[in-house]
Amino acid sequence: MKYNELTVEKNTRPSRKGRGISAGQGKTAGRGTKGQKSRTGHSKMPAGFMGGQRAIMQAIPKLKGFKSFHAKAEVVYTDRLNELKGKIDNFKLAEANLISSPFVKVKVITRGELTAKIDLETQFASKTAIEAIKKAGGSFKKVAILQKPAAKKAE
Repeated sequence: MKYNELTVEKNTRPSRKGRGISAGQGKTAGRGTKGQKSRTGHSKMPAGFMGGQRAIMQAIPKLKGFKSFHAKAEVVYTDRLNELKGKIDNFKLAEANLISSPFVKVKVITRGELTAKIDLETQFASKTAIEAIKKAGGSFKKVAILQKPAAKKAE
């Protein structure tokens, strides 16, 4: 340990506002004169409060309905899985251009006939799709959504 390597914080007390002229923040305590912000408790106003007139949330027009920000699952149909063999996961589906990326939710839905024996590992599958996979001699395993690998910081 060296004297020049010590990390010492300043020993300062919090300022005591409104304690007289000589204290530096006396009388109005840095709040200015008059008005709502100079009064006690002004910070307890609700969000969107506009001084007693109509609140901003009431003033802006509203859109009907509901918009979900959750990413929807990409759909893969069982008849498209006939082209693939063996173990099928998100990476293999992305390779075959059936989904946009291996890091998206995937749901398999029944359409057409499934003849290939496959071992499917995706996030979701309909009951009829699971039955079709088992009927063809395959299996279904539910797996978690794959996370994108974190980008490395440039040094």
